[in-house]
Amino acid sequence: MTKVLIMLGSKSDAKHAKACGEVLASLGIPFRVTVASAHRNPDRVSTIANGAIEGGFKVIIAMAGLSAALPGAVAAHTDLPVIGVPLSGGVMGGLDALLSTSQMPPGIPVASVGVDGAKNAAILAARIIALEDNAVRDRLKEMREESREHTRRANLELAQEGLPTLDESEPHK
Repeated sequence: MTKVLIMLGSKSDAKHAKACGEVLASLGIPFRVTVASAHRNPDRVSTIANGAIEGGFKVIIAMAGLSAALPGAVAAHTDLPVIGVPLSGGVMGGLDALLSTSQMPPGIPVASVGVDGAKNAAILAARIIALEDNAVRDRLKEMREESREHTRRANLELAQEGLPTLDESEPHK
């Protein structure tokens, strides 16, 4: 069974793992969560990343704030796709984590989503899995259609509130 591993730099990041896990669960993708700090227990990070393929994982999502070393440390020890989620906090409000996550040396790629982008990380992981799993691909299509329908309803609500909205049949000029 295809699984996603969510790695956290600290237990204080758990709310982001929960948001990510909710999206994965809604798409029928099993996942596991663990705390492994790149600074406090780098040997554990290495062991987990090195064993992820044998553990049946297809994608690793690594979340960290401040120096955000975890995604890069994980990517250095695995051939799996690693999605980095930079987390807000610190003196730069997450910009430091974003830069650390996205600026990796050649040969150690980390796909980075936006600051606190746990839900987008889950969707990106699902898209990677959907390359080989038609059921996940179908659920992603359903999710996109639900999002489109939500936008359509929002436009209808604006019209009901008396705002002059752009009709879907009108040319978009």
